[in-house]
Amino acid sequence: MAGVSNVVAESVWRDRRAAHERRVDGWTAGHRARRATATKHPVEDFMFVYYSLRPSQLRRWHPGAGVVLAGADPAELGAHYVAVPGGATLDTRPVLAKRAEFLAWIGPLLERMAGRAPYVGCFGMHEWAMVYGLAPNEVRHEQWPLRLTPERTAEVVEQTGVRCAHFDAHRFFTPAAVPLNQFQPTREREIELEQPGCLHGNMDLYKWAYKLSPLVDSELVADSFGLAREIRELDMRASPYDLAPLGYEPVRVETPEGRAYYARAQRDFAVRAAPLRARLIDAIDRLNRLDPTGPRESR
Repeated sequence: MAGVSNVVAESVWRDRRAAHERRVDGWTAGHRARRATATKHPVEDFMFVYYSLRPSQLRRWHPGAGVVLAGADPAELGAHYVAVPGGATLDTRPVLAKRAEFLAWIGPLLERMAGRAPYVGCFGMHEWAMVYGLAPNEVRHEQWPLRLTPERTAEVVEQTGVRCAHFDAHRFFTPAAVPLNQFQPTREREIELEQPGCLHGNMDLYKWAYKLSPLVDSELVADSFGLAREIRELDMRASPYDLAPLGYEPVRVETPEGRAYYARAQRDFAVRAAPLRARLIDAIDRLNRLDPTGPRESR
C-alpha cells in the first residue's frame, strides 16, 4: 500500500490512545481549572499561552504518517483520515502540502542544532533582560514581585552580561536591554545561532513537533511537551521573580552557586533533549521519503 509502513492492531492503538489521553489530562487539569476561574499561573500556563496548541488538541492522539490502525473508523480519528483495507490511515497529501515549506526549514535547523556542542554560559539572563529598566508594575508577571530591587536587578544583568542567541526570547527584551546582548539574533539567523544548550531552544522541540502533527506520532509531541514543562520550571526559578509562594525555590543566578546550578541543569536538559530531537529528525526524514501520491482510499 503506497505510503503505509505498518499496521497496528486495534487493541494496541486503542491502549496507546487511552494512555496518551490520561497523560495529557494529568498535565492539563490545573490549567483547565484555572481557566474556569480566570486564575493565572506564571509557570504552568505558559505552555498554553506562549505555545498555540490547546489542551484539547494536545489530547487528540495520532499514530503518525504511514500507519494503518486496524479496525478504525476514519470518523473517530479526525480530519484527513481515510478508510483503507483493514482499517484507517492518514491521507498525508493535504497535510504535507500545507507543511512543505515548514518541513524544508525545520529539518536543517534541527540537524544544525544536533551537530553543535551545548553552550551553557547564558545563566538565564534572558528573563532578567525582559524586566531590565522597568518598574515593578511594568513587568509581564506584575502580580508576582521581583526578588531584588529594580536597581539590583539591573546590576545583575550588567555584571553577568547577556549572551542570548534565541530570537524568540530576545524579541521580548526591554528596549534598554537589547543592546546589552552579545548576540543580536533575528528570525533569519535562527539556523545559524540556535544551539542545544538553550533552554528555550529545547522547549521549542515541543512546538516543532506539534506543528508537524498529525504527521508525527502523538507520543513524540507529548514527550516533548513533558520536557518543555520541566524546562519552563527551571526557566522561572532562575528568573528575577519571587515564585516561592507557588513552591518554586529560586535558582539565584546572581550568585556563583546559582550560576553553577543553572549551567548543570542546562547540560542535563541538553542531554535529555537530544534523543527527542533525533526522533523528530528521523520523523522528518521519513516524511520526506513518503510516496507523494499518498494512501489509496478503499471503496
